[in-house]
Amino acid sequence: MPDMDWWKKAVIYELYVDKFAGDFSALTAKLDYFTYLGVNTLWILPHYPSPMVDGGYDISDYQDIRPGLGSMEDFDRFIEAAHSRGLKVIIDLVLNHTSSEHAWFRQAKLSKSDPKRLWYIWSDNQIGFSQAFVHFAHLKPTNWIFNPETNDYYYATFYPQQPDLNWDNPEVEAAMLSVIDYWLDKGVDGLRLDAVARLIKRENTNCFGLPETHQVLKRIRSHIDSRNPGVVLMAETGGWPNEAKQFFGSGDECQLVINFPLAVQLLNSIHDKNLSGVEDVWNQSGGIPDNCRWATFLTNHDSVDLFFLTSQEQRITLKEIIDPEKLFSQPDGQSLGARLAEVCRGNGDDILWATKQLLSKPGIPILYYGNEIGMRNLVLSEKPGDIREFVRGTFDWSLANLQMQEKGSLLSGIRQEIHDTQFSFRP
Repeated sequence: MPDMDWWKKAVIYELYVDKFAGDFSALTAKLDYFTYLGVNTLWILPHYPSPMVDGGYDISDYQDIRPGLGSMEDFDRFIEAAHSRGLKVIIDLVLNHTSSEHAWFRQAKLSKSDPKRLWYIWSDNQIGFSQAFVHFAHLKPTNWIFNPETNDYYYATFYPQQPDLNWDNPEVEAAMLSVIDYWLDKGVDGLRLDAVARLIKRENTNCFGLPETHQVLKRIRSHIDSRNPGVVLMAETGGWPNEAKQFFGSGDECQLVINFPLAVQLLNSIHDKNLSGVEDVWNQSGGIPDNCRWATFLTNHDSVDLFFLTSQEQRITLKEIIDPEKLFSQPDGQSLGARLAEVCRGNGDDILWATKQLLSKPGIPILYYGNEIGMRNLVLSEKPGDIREFVRGTFDWSLANLQMQEKGSLLSGIRQEIHDTQFSFRP
């Protein structure tokens, strides 16, 4: 009988297929690396067709493989090979928005009378949801984006090329459940739900974590449990623990929720080894359902959000340590693009210490590709429009192969920590 609670023992490795291996066939050939490292679950960052405005989170087709990553048959062989080695596979799923190049939106933007029009959110005057946060404010002053074809505006929480779906329309929910069924039938073991706190928008709110959004998640979870019990949902929400823990529901929404404040506090503890901020976050993170867990990490494909440090002094100090020349910082200074080795200024002992702290904490740990070999930020000729590009470089296989042969290397140390850590807090 399948183990429905496999995810409670997961050690997750997060990767881009192209940056780590090239394509799905090459990734299949690299699967022994994960067995060597000791991880047992792979989180595949977006693999769908996409214009790649937002690293693949702008999806133009939910039921295909992005050109360059291989064919659907290659994906199927990858899943089969991963499972044969005891590896589970989690894929990203973006529910909040599509690419503006998706067929749904290309149809919707042409006419106010088109049926797909109701799959998105529109305004004649840019009025609405004024309390919602404006992401990428250096690229757009408002979340309302002009559509010249119909002389009005569509709503986009993130990039202008990522129109938000209208989750008040039952057809949208039905379409996304079909997408979920498609990938579950392919054998994926979990879904990481991107930006899931923002599905439902309401006037006079910040459009974050509204009760109606939780009702959507309960329906998605119920649908999955009825046909594929054991599939795990991992929520990416942002927010402090008291906000993020709402996405566990009463154990009937997401089994895993990513703990962002913990990550920033762990990074902040590296230089003085003071874990008081980490303990404060854990104290705020209690009281979750028994059948749920926090997903924990150090750095990932996104920026380090300094908002989760409780004082401006802490933010300034950490930013000066990591990025004294302001190479990797967002224009507003509140976030920066930094790999773990960049935070540690290349100090292998600090990287190992931070990883040990991560693995010793209650929760399901996520390791970001390349951190285990000390990969630094990308060196770019000019600052990109999106600072997250600094942390999305190609995996250094020469360095990895060298460290696999070296006794006492960073990779061997992290491998030992993964293999030796007793996850006694997991039932």
